[in-house]
Amino acid sequence: MKSFILGLSALGFAISAPAFASSELVTNGGFENTTNGGGQTGHNTDAVGWTSNGYNFIFASGTADSTGSNGVYGNLQLWGPNNGSANGLGDSPTGGNFIGADGAFGQAPVWQTISGLTVGRQYTVSFDWAGAQQLHYDGPTTERWLVTLGNEALCPSCIGDYNNPTFNPAITQSTSVWNNPNHGFSGWQHESMTFTAGGTTQVLSFLAVGTPGGLPPFSLLDGVSMKAAVPEPATWAMMITGFGLVGGAIRRRRSNDVLSAA
Repeated sequence: MKSFILGLSALGFAISAPAFASSELVTNGGFENTTNGGGQTGHNTDAVGWTSNGYNFIFASGTADSTGSNGVYGNLQLWGPNNGSANGLGDSPTGGNFIGADGAFGQAPVWQTISGLTVGRQYTVSFDWAGAQQLHYDGPTTERWLVTLGNEALCPSCIGDYNNPTFNPAITQSTSVWNNPNHGFSGWQHESMTFTAGGTTQVLSFLAVGTPGGLPPFSLLDGVSMKAAVPEPATWAMMITGFGLVGGAIRRRRSNDVLSAA
């Protein structure tokens, strides 16, 4: 009977463990759903489900180095093949709209509130990102994203602290720093980060950080996803062991029942 109880406990764990492979938690992670097409977020358009009031732009497919996006200071484009730089600038792997955020001027995070989390559980945030530069400006730049899952969005006035951080990886993480040559483009890169939820509701935020000021470095973002982390191989091994224990316990119990009846 003790083995049977242990087996049932293991089975309960095994049944509950696949919940780690949860459904998508991010709304509009591809920025396809907007209030008014391309443009400057918080000014003449917004990405539904997201909040941003900085010098951040939504670019429609194929427009970043052609028609660009209009903002508070007029039309803004990025250096690319259609306006004079053979740097390979193109759409993200997921296609469609993407975010372009100035990392040295008018900085503000792009963020949304994520609900339905389990405190202490790990979640994987994945996204595509790239480093680019604003048209009509010359010189090398750097780009990166700071990503936070916490009680509030990243604070732009705290950038000095974040540039020389000892990050708490459960709250804030950074992509690598991309060193962009003059009129350059990094190419799209896929990134995955694991965070531990500190509450049932948390703010997921992305803040572009770049240098130098006056030579607009732009960090691009698309394909944002957040799901509960997949169990480690050791966890799967425990699950399989649990099923084995249950199977063995059931077989032994059936054998005992047969002997008792005889």
